[in-house]
Amino acid sequence: MKLMELYGGKLMGSIKGWDRIRFRGTLRWLANVDGLRRFLGMSHVLLKDFGAWAEAKTALVRQSCAEQAEALGIKTLYLRSSNVDKDGLARRMAAEKGISNGPICQMSVVEPCMAPAIEGNRSSKQLELNYRWRKCVFIYHYFDDPQVGLGHVRLQSWLPLGATICINGRHWLEKRLQAAGIAYIKDGNCFPWIEDVAAAQRLIDEQLKTEWPGLLERLTRQACPALERVIAPLRFEYYWSAEETEWATDVMFKSAADLEAIYPKVIRYGLIVSDSPAVLRYLGRRKPEFADGRGRRPEEVLSDYRRRYEGVRLKHWINRNSVKLYNKGGNLLRLETTINNTRDFKVYRTPENRPDAPLSWQKLRKGVADLHRRAQVSDAANERYGDALGAALVEEKLREVVQGACRRVVKNGRPHRALNPWSELDYKLLMFLGRGELALNGFRNRDVRAILATSNDDERDEQRRWRLSAKATRCLGLLRAHGLIRKVPRTNRYVLTEQGRKFTAALLSASAVEVSKLMELAA
Repeated sequence: MKLMELYGGKLMGSIKGWDRIRFRGTLRWLANVDGLRRFLGMSHVLLKDFGAWAEAKTALVRQSCAEQAEALGIKTLYLRSSNVDKDGLARRMAAEKGISNGPICQMSVVEPCMAPAIEGNRSSKQLELNYRWRKCVFIYHYFDDPQVGLGHVRLQSWLPLGATICINGRHWLEKRLQAAGIAYIKDGNCFPWIEDVAAAQRLIDEQLKTEWPGLLERLTRQACPALERVIAPLRFEYYWSAEETEWATDVMFKSAADLEAIYPKVIRYGLIVSDSPAVLRYLGRRKPEFADGRGRRPEEVLSDYRRRYEGVRLKHWINRNSVKLYNKGGNLLRLETTINNTRDFKVYRTPENRPDAPLSWQKLRKGVADLHRRAQVSDAANERYGDALGAALVEEKLREVVQGACRRVVKNGRPHRALNPWSELDYKLLMFLGRGELALNGFRNRDVRAILATSNDDERDEQRRWRLSAKATRCLGLLRAHGLIRKVPRTNRYVLTEQGRKFTAALLSASAVEVSKLMELAA
């Protein structure tokens, strides 16, 4: 990453890995009308008796959870509102009771859900089984697990008994650091200081080898041991998918002053060239004064919540996926990719319905089977975003950076004109290339076509659409000829090259500065 190359002497190191992951467990037989009908037939339940039968199942789930809480000796709470900060409440309870390992508490609250219901059909004069939005009791089981650390299981007490499990890779890493005897300082879900950064990275890499279904099933059984009896004679087997994942790259500076010296430049560049739709100022936690700004080993692991500083978050998103940058813990710079919609990405595997077919690029699935690939694309997005921001800090003269692309070139025997950053078309292209959200998964012809379109262009007009597509293809060819972008193999997507990042950073930053300021800098 360009940032690491530029500021290696001022860094303690960096770690990258999972931050927050939200898993969803689905009992597939119960999650659709046809499957539930078959289950009712196996259980010899008529539709007219469904309500009483389903309530009995719910009562068994809630009773099992209550008995489990009593056996574990944890407190049970009924919340009157779903707006209560459950995570914060659980952390406070853990701190008050001094719980650093084991179950913390159990909460129940009424929340909206998608659930089956019996409805009468007036035209056919028959009862029908349908899924619709309604409300039911959800049970939250909070724990500080010896393996994964702080997290919770959220269980829907009404059919189809969906489960949600939230864990955090940084809490998981803390458990491994403690087991390995590696000293650290943890502030929330980040580490401003780790005694052995390389060893910590090896420990966090081990999370990628996890057998996820077994781990998630264990956590679910701990919350409600009776689930297997509730769904009998069906097999107790959830289908686990990753609804939301966060992959974070934490760059640890030796002192807060070193980070504060460059952070305003990075944020300013992000605002100028990326046209970010979301900039948030927030109050974070000041790093503990553990190292006098020089990274020395602390006497003990500690956290200090008394001193606070104002931080700034820069976020870019597209299709429910996002990449963002913010400062944490005083001396820590975090780049984070969040993926909610996996369909924008691909994985090299066999088709799901043809396991004997040759490997090919398929749509990335939410299932945990493709979680390793999600880690790869998330890490690559962080790298691209970090390189784009680092390009703004390269101390090269403007002329040195842009002179190559501002000359006519010949590639594969074909001449290509020089780029003119001050023309309307080229300026649009460069502004487009600087967008932060493109670090997620690059861009395609259709994306370029959108910025070239005018108010007179109608996508429904096939002739106009073809003309725009051809124009976008010529623009892509021009940018490739000058070495500013490259094509991703076996895809229709493009990403910036290192030269492209420097070019866009230099020109667009200069174009946003007043002439008087440039004269002052030149002087």
